Amino acid sequence: MTDLSIARIDIYKVDLPYSGGVYHLSGGREYRSFDSTIVRITTQTGLTGWGESTPFGSTYVAAHALGVRAGIEEIAPKLIGLDPRRVDRINDAMDAALLGHEHAKAAIDIACWDVYGKSVGLPVCELLGGRTESKLPIISSVPVADPEEMRRMVDSFRGKGYRGHSIKIGGEPVADAARIAASLADKREGEFFLVDANGGLSVEVALRMLRLLPPGLDFVLEAPCRTWRECASLRRRTDVPMVMDELATDESSLIHLIANDAAEGIGLKITKTGGLTRSRRVRDICLAAGSTISVQDTTGSDIAFAAIVHLGQTIPERFLRCVLETRDMVTVTTADGDFGVVDGFVTAPRTPGLGVVPRMEVLGEPVASYC
Repeated sequence: MTDLSIARIDIYKVDLPYSGGVYHLSGGREYRSFDSTIVRITTQTGLTGWGESTPFGSTYVAAHALGVRAGIEEIAPKLIGLDPRRVDRINDAMDAALLGHEHAKAAIDIACWDVYGKSVGLPVCELLGGRTESKLPIISSVPVADPEEMRRMVDSFRGKGYRGHSIKIGGEPVADAARIAASLADKREGEFFLVDANGGLSVEVALRMLRLLPPGLDFVLEAPCRTWRECASLRRRTDVPMVMDELATDESSLIHLIANDAAEGIGLKITKTGGLTRSRRVRDICLAAGSTISVQDTTGSDIAFAAIVHLGQTIPERFLRCVLETRDMVTVTTADGDFGVVDGFVTAPRTPGLGVVPRMEVLGEPVASYC
């Protein structure tokens, strides 16, 4: 019998400059580049799998790039000799080695799925439940800026074929109302808009902002407040549809969300959730509850985008809102693959595994190795 146990885990560090110069979020948060950790798992037979974890700085959720690599240092030695295809058991071993720190576990988990797919000659989406035949609409990520500049950015993304737009707001009601109105001013049939506060609003500010908006604007409010209590309070006072993101982190938080009828859907960020194994569980809870899903990640390069597309490809069309095109957010290409966007849509390739071939000249030498 072929021994596909893990023989070696290599860690690469790649700086991913933001393609727009400076990315602005609520609360004055700014990001100019993203520190990506890319993992290569090599089995005893020489089969390799790749994964990526790229936190959105250290002030978005409880995750940061140094923590990813420190977490992997705790976890990786415990995985040598295990079968990467037994993804749930790999996650058990990671949990036994390190409590929490899902962003550190995500890249390893994704790499295991890549090995699994290659070992049986199937794309990862088929192993995650089977591909739908739907084309996946991509969504832009528009940072906080002057209203007319945001309108211009939306139009630029529209010109590239984007069908969805995630509009960031900053936490000041008059300015945010103007940003929303300008961003939606040219909305076309079939377009979908998220207005994302990234937890930056108080209930009072959110209510003031919503009351300042012109009537009839069609959007979904994402992650308005920092805590569950604040979000629930706002939800009782408005009929604007809501989705959760920063607060929707794992299976237990999804159960809490559904039991309390706290939102219509979630932004499912793969590395925030801990990888594809846990994201698969979150997906299934959402589908059972009738919640919509946007498949995203905090940010990332080509390997992160591949995981997004494969998971998105398994979600029935009526529940899938969009997938995030992380590659447009950064200026570095870390891998090649058949993930072309056509008329605003992408589909998962039919090659085994994730379908990515890393550019080793970009990745450079490993910053750590475990064997």
